[in-house]
Amino acid sequence: MAKEHHFAARLVWTGAEQGPIKDYQSYSRDYRVEVEGKPPLVGSSDPKFLGDAGKHNPEDLLVIALSACHLLSYLAFCARAGIEVVAYEDQASGMMAIKDGRMRFVEVTLAPKVTIAAGDLEQAEALHEKAHDACFIANSVNFPVLHMPTVTRA
Repeated sequence: MAKEHHFAARLVWTGAEQGPIKDYQSYSRDYRVEVEGKPPLVGSSDPKFLGDAGKHNPEDLLVIALSACHLLSYLAFCARAGIEVVAYEDQASGMMAIKDGRMRFVEVTLAPKVTIAAGDLEQAEALHEKAHDACFIANSVNFPVLHMPTVTRA
C-alpha cells in the first residue's frame, strides 16, 4: 500500500446565480461539488443555518463519511475472515455542541445492524472494533466515534 493517497474535489458556490451576498439572512448557501469521473453532488447549509433542507449539508456528509468508512472496513475484515455478510444497515447520528468556545462535533455514534449467513457470530461482532481502528475517517477526527453494533444470523 502506498504511503500517501491524494484526493481532490472542486467546489462551486452555485448560490451566486441568485445574486451577491448583501446580508446574512438573504444569500443562497447552495453549492456543487465535482470529483473527476463521478456525478456531481449538490449541497447547502443545514436549515438551522438558513440552508436548503432538501440538499446535503457538510454535517450530513461528515456523518455519512464515518458510517461508510466503518462499513467498508468492516466488510473487508469479514471477507478476509470468511464471514458471509448478507445485510448491513447503519443508523448513524452525530451531535454538535459548543466545546472549548466553538461549535463542533463532539460525538458520532454508529449503530450498524449486520446479518451474517455463515461464519462465527462472536468474531463478526469483534470485527467492528477492528474496523473502527482501521477507519481512515475515524482516525482523522478529534471527537469520539462510538459504535453500537448488532450482529445476527440469517
